[in-house]
Amino acid sequence: MIVYFGGTAYDGVAGTDRQLADRLSAFTPVLYVDPPVSVLTPLRQPQLAGSLRGSTLRKVTPRLWRLCPRVLPGAYRSGMHHLTAALVRRSARQAARRLAATLGDTVSAVVVATHIETLGAVPGARTVYYATDDLVAGAGLIRLPRRRLAAVRDRMIARADEVAVVSPPLRDQFRQRGCEAVLIPNGCAPEAYTGIDDAPWPDDVPRFDRPAVGFAGHINARIDLGLLEAVAGAGHPLLLVGPHDAAYEPERFRALTDRPNVCWTGRKSFAELPAYLGTIRVGLTPYRLDDFNRASFPIKTLDYLAAGRGAVSTDLPATRWLRAFEDGEDLIRSASTVREFVHAVDLELAAEPTPELAGRRRAFAGRHDWTHRARAFARLLNIDPSAEQHTDRQEEPAP
Repeated sequence: MIVYFGGTAYDGVAGTDRQLADRLSAFTPVLYVDPPVSVLTPLRQPQLAGSLRGSTLRKVTPRLWRLCPRVLPGAYRSGMHHLTAALVRRSARQAARRLAATLGDTVSAVVVATHIETLGAVPGARTVYYATDDLVAGAGLIRLPRRRLAAVRDRMIARADEVAVVSPPLRDQFRQRGCEAVLIPNGCAPEAYTGIDDAPWPDDVPRFDRPAVGFAGHINARIDLGLLEAVAGAGHPLLLVGPHDAAYEPERFRALTDRPNVCWTGRKSFAELPAYLGTIRVGLTPYRLDDFNRASFPIKTLDYLAAGRGAVSTDLPATRWLRAFEDGEDLIRSASTVREFVHAVDLELAAEPTPELAGRRRAFAGRHDWTHRARAFARLLNIDPSAEQHTDRQEEPAP
């Protein structure tokens, strides 16, 4: 059994941690540990009370369990973060022992993809520290002290049996610190987009009078709003799918979504995403070119290709890495300036959307799917990926 400490809640954004944990559960049972929640959260956020009521350990699929640790208020304040880590380790250790006894299994590995020091949660288990972002560069975004995040990173690098990273810049950064990390980039789920062209048109999206472009994801400080404004300013229909951080450029964002050629749908689930991508011809990855984003590996670029759509991204190292693969250079356009970005969108919109082109995009994405990534990770954990079992995901029972 694997204990996987995720950087995001399992029922949150279906990103790296959830996608990888889901697929690892095809090889071995997985206990997914959410970021901890204060015991006072249900009182402060009544809308979450239902999801936080009842047992903190729940079965998600026949081979995957989710643990929601409870901790004291002020979990990440100076000094308190040590107690928080200890409480999370204890909670995970107790849940893992209980599950292992029920399954007649043992915990073979612990994966840590968060800033909380939990490598030692299960003594004797193989440990892997998985850096899915440059949290030190993103300290301001997650509102934690940069010095503390750097110290935790260095301690986990030193203690882990193996270290994996999500992007080439992180691999280079760790190498400079004397650590040879394994590169396991993000992937995509091509199977989610089967039949996308036959999906019903979403009720909250207008019928565009010309080919549209779109963005799917969180609209926050990581996104270059100027690029979206420029694309809309060029007259292209623009679809925005995802939540907006109310603190990020509220007036500019309101002005953008008030334009007649811009449609903003708000948050949608991963299951709903294919229908929305079916309404566009080109997908955008308009990330700011800062240190945090340069070390990231946006999933959305591969999702667009898996949906058979064109992809235009800012010139991130992850984009260059993908473009270096066979067929990648002419399937993904990248740009460093606003003018180049809009020009790349123009060129991609002008490309005839033939079945052959869509097939090439999907085939490229298929070489980077989550199952490939999970098999590489399983080998890192000394787990045989040939023992794959297919299980259908089931929703958690209502509390």
